[in-house]
This record gives sequence, C-alpha cells and structure tokens, in this order.
Amino acid sequence: MRIETVRGDITAQRVDAVVNAANSSLLGGGGVDGAIHRAAGPVLDEECRRIRSTSHRDGLPTGEAVATSGGDLAATWVVHTVGPRRWEHPDGGATLLASCHARSLEVAAGVGAASVAFPAISCGAFGWSPTEAAPVALGAIAAFRDGHPDSGITLVRFVLADREALEAFAAACSAL
Repeated sequence: MRIETVRGDITAQRVDAVVNAANSSLLGGGGVDGAIHRAAGPVLDEECRRIRSTSHRDGLPTGEAVATSGGDLAATWVVHTVGPRRWEHPDGGATLLASCHARSLEVAAGVGAASVAFPAISCGAFGWSPTEAAPVALGAIAAFRDGHPDSGITLVRFVLADREALEAFAAACSAL
C-alpha cells in the first residue's frame, strides 16, 4: 500500500473512494463535509437520508464509517466517518480518531476500492491540530496495512487543504 500526502481539493480526487469527515447526521455541514455534499449533488443526499431512515436512525456513531455512491464526484464511493471532537474525550479521542481511519479503510475495501483519499479528519472545528492528528491517522493506516495485506487497497492519499496540514501529515508519513 502506497501512502502519500498532497495539497489539494478532496472533491477533485480521481480515486475509487473519498473519505468524508462527516457529522453524525450524514446530511452535510461545513468544511469538507459540506464541500463533498455540494460537489456530489443530490444523489449523495438521497443515499444519506436513506441510511438515516434505515440502519443509522440515531446518526452515525463517532469512529464508525459507512459508504454511499460518489454521485457527481470523480470518485465512485464516498466513505463517511465521524471524527471525535477533541474536547469531548478524556484522552482527546485518539482511539476514536484511529478508528475513523481503520473503519474507513475496512468499508472502502468492502466496496472494492483500491485507492482512497482522506482529509485531515477532526482537524479544525473539531479541535485537533494537524500535528496531533497526523501521527494518529498515519499510525492507524499503517496498522490496517500491516493487518490486512490482502485488502485490495493499493493507495491511500491524504489530501490536505493548507500548508500546515500538509507538512504535519508528510512528516508523519515519513516517520512510518
């Protein structure tokens, strides 16, 4: 599995699956979540509403993941995961943040994705700095890679919106 970091727009990635830093309602929001919903169009909203009316009536739990189609995105799939809010967990939520990454890869592998693009989950409004989140995220990706060598995922790309996040995730990637 190749792991890379780039600066860019996650909605423009030509990968099999993009990971959405979703809110538990799955119905869009701000930041990455809002951008993915806007770019994917109404099909994504319809699928998220269907998930909310069936398997996740109370919303998607933090650290879990679920897939929908990519709608109008270049990606075939969107894997939605809810990151932890830093201030809501005694340990800061590192275990849940790692779970977001591992569960997203499990779900992506389950739909047959070979390439997956991640944003900086929980960074920004959820209180994580990129320097705190990057080692947790990259550690979870490495653990998944080592524990699931036959997952079919050959590329994980972290798509970061700013220089600070890119530098933090690139440093964590180099440390693997």
